[in-house]
Order: sequence, then C-alpha cells, then structure tokens
Amino acid sequence: MSPVAADVRRRIPRRNRIIRLLTSAATLRPALRSERAFSLFEFMIAAAIASLVLSMIMMLYLFGLRSFGAMSNYAQMSSHSRRALDVMARDIRQATIVLAFNTNLPIKSLKLATYDLNGPCTVTYSWDSNARVLTSAKIDSAGQTTTITNLTGCDLWSFNLFQRTPTNAYAFYPTTDLKLCKLINMSWKCSRTILGKKVNTEDVMTAQVVLRNMNVVISN
Repeated sequence: MSPVAADVRRRIPRRNRIIRLLTSAATLRPALRSERAFSLFEFMIAAAIASLVLSMIMMLYLFGLRSFGAMSNYAQMSSHSRRALDVMARDIRQATIVLAFNTNLPIKSLKLATYDLNGPCTVTYSWDSNARVLTSAKIDSAGQTTTITNLTGCDLWSFNLFQRTPTNAYAFYPTTDLKLCKLINMSWKCSRTILGKKVNTEDVMTAQVVLRNMNVVISN
C-alpha cells in the first residue's frame, strides 16, 4: 500500500467522528433553546395582554351588575311608591279637614282628620329630609298611635293645598286657609344607589287627591 492510500484511510474515521459530533450538536441546540426562560420583554408583553383581558372582563362584570341593580331598584321603588300612594290617597279621600301643615325643612308635615275601619282618627305625614324617610303616624279614637314607614330613600316630598272653586281654565286656586282646603297636590322623588353611587335610579310620583268627606261653607 502506498503512503498516500494509507494516509487517506487514516483520515476517513477522523472525518466521520467530526460529522457525528456536528450532528449531535445540531440536535442538542433546539432542545437547549426550548429550555431557555422568558426574556424581560416577553414577560412584559404577556403581563400587558393579561392585564388588558382582565380589565375587559371586569368592565363587563361591572356593567352587568349595574344594569341588574338598576332594574331591581326601579321595580322596588315603583312598587313602594304605588303602595304609599294607595295608602295616602285613601286617608286623604276620607279626610274631613286639614288640621295642620308645615313646609319648613328639615321636617315637613301634613296632619289630617280622617276615618279608618275603626272610626275617626288623625294621621300625620312627616318627611325627614336628613333621613330621607316619609312616615305616617295614625292616632285612633282610643288614643293608640300606629307609625308606618311609607317611603325610604325619599329625596323630595312636597305638597300644595287648593280650594274647591276652580278658575276658568279648570285650575284650582291655592290656599293657606285650612277650612277652605279641598284638594291636595303631592309629589315625591325617591332614589337608590348602585355600588355606592346614584346612577339614574330615581322614581318620581305626582298625585292630586280630593277630600271627599269635607263640607266647605263659605260665608259672605
């Protein structure tokens, strides 16, 4: 064998070993790359995306919660206002005379002589502007007092007294004479809060009630 052929035979195994080493290094490089941790930039991007998604979910949750609360408040206030109107209208219709009234804050009041199932009685409606509560205190013929809370969360309660005779435009004349009062105009406004804030949750009620049992005698 010539020296050249012997040298070629010695170089072939060495070349094969180098190829195998390069192949094994190429196969190990992706595995090492896959085990590498997140960089700071990648972590910041992931945190920003997660914060955005969580913020959108929270906004949708709060919107649904406020909508449900608003509908519940409207239904509750409407029910309470109708019940209070029925009770107050019944007392005023049965009333014979207005005994007293007060339009000064913080407590407005209206006192009537009326009737209930047990006979004659007096009822006093009082609105506390600080507590936002409208109550009625009824004293029967035996002297027993019954107090009822008509409205809660009441931001406004106002009333006006009118006499019997209307104008040519079918409007009633206002009066401060209790003996001439034949009609009472009342209005109130209630509100509720959603998550501690008032957000379009109010109910307004207005009513005109005539004292049917009152007999007015006007002397010349």
